[in-house]
Parts: sequence; C-alpha cells; structure tokens
Amino acid sequence: MRQASRPTSSRGDLVPSAVLGLLGTRGPTSRADVARALGVSPATITQITKDLIARGLVTELETAKSQGGRPGRLLGLVHTAGGAIGVKVTADHLAIVDARLDGSVTSSSVRPFDPDAPDALDLLAREIGAAVTQHGGHLLGVGVGIPGSVDSQASGVVSAPTLGWSEARVGDVLRAALGVPVLVENDVNTLAVAEALYGAGREHSTYVVVTIGRGIGCGIIVDGSVFRGASGGAGEIGHIPVDPDGPLCRCGSRGCLEALVGEAALVRQGREAGVLDDAQGMRDLRAAADAGDDRAREVFARAGRLFGRTLAGLVHTVDPEIVVLLGEGIDAWPHWRRAFEESFRSHLMPSRRTVPVLTEPWADDRWALGAAALVLASPLDAEGVSGEQGDLVRARLHVAGGDAT
Repeated sequence: MRQASRPTSSRGDLVPSAVLGLLGTRGPTSRADVARALGVSPATITQITKDLIARGLVTELETAKSQGGRPGRLLGLVHTAGGAIGVKVTADHLAIVDARLDGSVTSSSVRPFDPDAPDALDLLAREIGAAVTQHGGHLLGVGVGIPGSVDSQASGVVSAPTLGWSEARVGDVLRAALGVPVLVENDVNTLAVAEALYGAGREHSTYVVVTIGRGIGCGIIVDGSVFRGASGGAGEIGHIPVDPDGPLCRCGSRGCLEALVGEAALVRQGREAGVLDDAQGMRDLRAAADAGDDRAREVFARAGRLFGRTLAGLVHTVDPEIVVLLGEGIDAWPHWRRAFEESFRSHLMPSRRTVPVLTEPWADDRWALGAAALVLASPLDAEGVSGEQGDLVRARLHVAGGDAT
C-alpha cells in the first residue's frame, strides 16, 4: 500500500495544498480519510477544510457510510479550483492537453513542431502560449515532457539527442514567455508521476513504469518520489548494452536494448524476415502477427525474450512492488507476452518471481496528460521535487475564484 508522505517541510505548511491535491486526484473523500492519507490530525483537517469551503475551493457532498459513530460528510473539489496545460515534445510534433485536477482532459490537440529550427524554443513558447490563452479556468501552470535528460523540474535545462538539444534552457524560455509556473521533466518520468496520481501508483510507493514504442524508456518511483539520478537521466534502460555485436543505436553505441526491440528495430527485422516490404511499418507487422504469420510472431517473440531478460535485471536493481508497461507499442503486447513472461520470470531470483506486471491501454494524449501531472502533483510534493515552481503552483491553487490565468 502506498504510504502518503507527511505534508510538512521547511518550505512552509503544505497541508492545505495537499488536501486540495488529494481531493483532486482521489475524488470525494471524508475528512477522516483525508487525515489518515496525509498523516495529520482530524482536528487539523477540520479547520483547514472549513477555510477551503469558505473560499469556494472545496464543497461538502453526500454523507459517507459510517463504520461506527456519526456518519461523515464527503468532501469534493470544486472543479474550477485549478487545471494545467500538459505538453509532450517529440521530434516532429507537440501533443497538448488541458487537464483538470482530477486528471480529466477537457481538450487536446496535436501541432507540428521542428526541434531543429533555429528558433525552436520560441516556436514552442508560441504554441504553448496559444493553449494558455485558450484555457478557460484557473490555470495552475504548464508541464512539459521531453525525451531526454532534464537537470531538474524547476529549472528545466534539457539535453535531448533525439531532438538535437544540448543544455537547452527550456524552463527559462517558457517561463519568460508564458508568465506562469513551468515544470519540465523527462517524458517517461511524467508518466510515472501520472501513475502516482491516477493509476496503479496510488497503491504503491516503489514501482517502475516502462514504455515500449519508438524507444524503450523507464520512470522509477522510490518511496513515492521520482528517482532522477545525479543529472536527471536515470531510467535510460533503452540504452543498456545487451549485444556488443548488435546494430548501431541512435545514441552511437552498438547493441542497446532499444536498437533491438524498439519500433525501428522490429520493422527492420520484419523486412529481413520477408514479412514487410520497404513501404510497410509497425502496423503492418502487427497485422501480420494478428493474422497468424509465424515470421511476424517470431519477431515479437524474440523482442519479448530480450525485453524480459533485461527487465529482470531492472527488478533486481530497483526491487519494485509492481512493474507498469505502457506506450505506443502496447497494442502489440499480446504477441510479446508469452515469450516475455517466460524469459522475465526465469531470469528473476525466486524471491522476486511473483512481482506483478501490469499492462495499461494507451491513448494518444497519455504523454501530454503525464506532463500536466507534473503541475497537478505539486500540491502533494512534500519532498520539494518541483522546487520554487511547485511553490508558485501551490500559491496559485489558493487563489479562490480562478482569477489568475
């Protein structure tokens, strides 16, 4: 069971923000359950919620079932309390969502983007600025997910080889242009944060989120917080060297996991096996496997075996309570599953062989919602991962009436 961090720190009293964040991510909750989840006294929660109700941020709902004693009233978050813009940056487009505190997406869009353009960061700021202008409620901030290393969520200095960016000051540029709090993070880490708010991570304090698709990525949550490493680059399991004689990876090394089981690798193997012609891609490979083509199925099976062996090493290193798999490539998972399970379980120590592996469905806006979750998680950030930008998000959350834009 996931243990909530006690929401106190040297940065001031975080309890009111934590209450709002908890109601936003868990839905209607009794005062007693809020107190237990946040590890504070019922009397403190009663006083805080009284103030939040008076300010129009929280409302009382129906009476909750009692386990003895007087029934309690459920508390609910007023939807106008806040929302966030989430942006996923890729090598050819931006995915942008407008999301509420409860994780519901009110609008989404995809816009072309060229990260190689000389003024790429200014173009990024203009596209996000349009979404900020269109936001109709109380905007808490903007979250940005990028496929690369990020020094910290608050400063947002990015090194992303797939985008051609080195030490790009994404956070500074966006904050200056937008005038709202901006949090920047590795894109897979944003999915791990979203799992903590709205998914399997709500029930676990240490877990890993692994994505399959164009690349192979990993977000690591340890004791409720993202493990980022010394420079923000933890979780690059796609570049674990697994075959010294393997194909050249886009990182410049040979035989990386991604170069063997990423989308481009599977398509290449499908062509080599005679399943695909030069004009066909991943959808065609999956369709061939769906139709029973043994050659296509063996491509996925080989990937599953190698992926399973590598993830066994990750489990031995991190010791997670659960592994969550998702990403654009998850649609083909039925063709990975059997070989993966056999390889994964057989390479684990006996004490680890029962670790659950959960696969989740994928939607095109999932990456961008993950980015929005950086902002929406700030009220529960007792560890200060979001830095001064998180402080600004919490301050905006306490502005009643939604008059900030």
